[in-house]
Amino acid sequence: MAPLDHLLPTLPTLERLALAYAPRSARDPWLAFLALDARLASLLRSASEPMLAQLRLAWWRETLGGAAHWPAGDPVLAALGSWRGRHAALVPLVEGWEALTAAPPLEARAMTELAQGRSRALAALAKILGEAGSAPAARQLATDWSLADLAMRLSRPDERDLAASLAKGAAGPVPRVPRALRPLAVLRALSWRRLRRDDEAAARSPAALAVAMRAGLFGR
Repeated sequence: MAPLDHLLPTLPTLERLALAYAPRSARDPWLAFLALDARLASLLRSASEPMLAQLRLAWWRETLGGAAHWPAGDPVLAALGSWRGRHAALVPLVEGWEALTAAPPLEARAMTELAQGRSRALAALAKILGEAGSAPAARQLATDWSLADLAMRLSRPDERDLAASLAKGAAGPVPRVPRALRPLAVLRALSWRRLRRDDEAAARSPAALAVAMRAGLFGR
């Protein structure tokens, strides 16, 4: 078992599939990012009221943004050592999830803040992995993934429709990314397959696996 593999059960199925396309040199930073993203999402789902989620997210924001010595014992924080001291780049990701604690119905601004948070974090990851030239492509793919993913997560029909509309409005030509960023290509491909078919199962069928394989092998 690889050192960070204990985090794999914390990832959603699609994220585990995407991670399989990360080369060995990029796997730990990718796993750390995906584990953090999943943890932040779970804080929103499990909180009994928005204030509790905001308090927990504020702890993550402050810890990632300013702590010289992290609290011991948290496996996600430990995994973020793979970000080579550049974990402050993940603060926008926390802020993006914080935006979703707003009172319903969520507005477009809150949804785009999550997309911007993920895109900024993944542009930073591109640089950490030695692919600074692909940072703009990472931003585009992360925005596409985030809005399509959000459209499938939301339970209110009006919020789902708004997120889907934002996703379709933001989408452009799909850029190709290098091997270190192939997990993002897979996430984008599968989230859009779900959105187009308006069906969670659309990302888990045999045809979806072929879509994932194509994105993972060719980078788009």
